[in-house]
Amino acid sequence: MQDPFDILVNGVVYSVFPEEENVYTIFKAGVEFGKIEKDTDNVWLKLNPETETPMFDNDPEVDKIGQAITAYVPEEEDEEEDEEFE
Repeated sequence: MQDPFDILVNGVVYSVFPEEENVYTIFKAGVEFGKIEKDTDNVWLKLNPETETPMFDNDPEVDKIGQAITAYVPEEEDEEEDEEFE
């Protein structure tokens, strides 16, 4: 499973915690924002907090968070660890 990571969207830091496939729990500036799920390449859906079913309202913030998740590239391991093996 992928490790949690942070993304920056419109100057706001979101912490992303991968759950099951294409589902992520999002924290916005340290407060739980909710779960989102990838629907298509450009469309992401926020899940209902009580039922965890997709809410089909068009939310540009959720789409921007999803696009940032898709574009996220994990950081390389620390160079210090690599130097130990040289």
